[in-house]
Amino acid sequence: MTVKALIAMAAALLGGCAGHRPTGDGCSKDTDCKGRRICVANACVDRGPEDPNAPNTAIAADDAGTYVDDAGVVQHGSGPPPFAMFGGDARHSGRRAGAVPKQKPTEQWTFTAGGPIAGSPTVGPDGTIYVSSHDHFLYALGADGKLRWKVETGDRMWATPAVAEDGTVYAGSDDDHLYAIDGATGDVKWKLRLGDCDPKGFGPESSRCDADGGPTIGADGTIYVGGDGVHAVWPDGALRWKFTTAEHVSGAPAIGPDATIYATSQDDAVYAIASDGTKKWELRTRGDVDTAASVGPDGRIYVGSDDDAIYAIEADGIVAWKLVTAGDVRSTPAFGDDGTIYAGSYDGNLYAMQPNGQVAWKLATADKIHGSAAVATNGVVLIGSQDDHLYAIDPDGVVLWYLDAGGDVDATAAVSADGTLYLAGDDGVVRAFR
Repeated sequence: MTVKALIAMAAALLGGCAGHRPTGDGCSKDTDCKGRRICVANACVDRGPEDPNAPNTAIAADDAGTYVDDAGVVQHGSGPPPFAMFGGDARHSGRRAGAVPKQKPTEQWTFTAGGPIAGSPTVGPDGTIYVSSHDHFLYALGADGKLRWKVETGDRMWATPAVAEDGTVYAGSDDDHLYAIDGATGDVKWKLRLGDCDPKGFGPESSRCDADGGPTIGADGTIYVGGDGVHAVWPDGALRWKFTTAEHVSGAPAIGPDATIYATSQDDAVYAIASDGTKKWELRTRGDVDTAASVGPDGRIYVGSDDDAIYAIEADGIVAWKLVTAGDVRSTPAFGDDGTIYAGSYDGNLYAMQPNGQVAWKLATADKIHGSAAVATNGVVLIGSQDDHLYAIDPDGVVLWYLDAGGDVDATAAVSADGTLYLAGDDGVVRAFR
């Protein structure tokens, strides 16, 4: 039986309750199940035969590219993702859903928001594009660029929206709230206040609770978002747990294959947090860690810091290597099919690093690189720069083409399954290219 069939069977057994708190025979993680059974769509299913050399249909890829990896986590290869978020997935791999043309694409349409757009556009399961803006609004745009709806929050929005399997859109605001919005109608389903800061004040103490770190959606539907720590929230808006940090968490938490949550903080640290909210370890750098961490295909955690370095960290918290650049690193590392790690620096360079930390090549832009790289399905790497351009780069480091964005490009470009590229920047304009 394919994983698709297993998921369908599990969903039927649960009466369509996937993503909510487990009850009865349900589950939220593999340890809720017995023996070799694993948690898929909140139901325990048989993982496969005991013999490690025997064919295991429960972890083999099906015709959509969906499979359960060795840790029991549902992964999505060539098929469409079940949800979308910062970094393309919960590991923040940087992978995009479609291919990017090798020739310079043509602009198809534009949409102008009322303020800068710092978060990346997110493409939902039905092709709707979601963007958040400093004008306090979250926008939903059709594939034709027409406005479907907009929702006003109480302050600026910086982060990348996340879209769950059921179409719910999760977005954070500087009004210290996490919002859950019906993706079809734009109706606010609930909002949850993070922390106890003065949302109208200024300075570090007021901005500590800004809900701009994420959100990231876990395999069991839990939403993880940064503010005055890491908040784990059930899909119904109830707080599951909170992990408090000394300073603000502005990067989206990443989730490893064993459900460990990796969070970064402006207290100079990277934290590994167990799925129950307890700390596994912390690693101190020599500067603020404003970027999100990512989890590589090798299981290492990759992160940049304001101490001008890119770190590769083993799953036990030991530094495998670090690469020193000539500027702050606020670009979340992304990964190519061959294991190459891509990250930008405030020194204006995009670095392509081998898994052992050696630099394969670097590409200079004319200004700081703040945003993260995106890797299309055909291997093309996209990176924005504060020189107002988006660059498309061959895996060998050759620039294929570049686009003038009209302002700083701090947001990562999105690519839909049909190859449409969506770009947003400080000029507040969303652009679609084909």
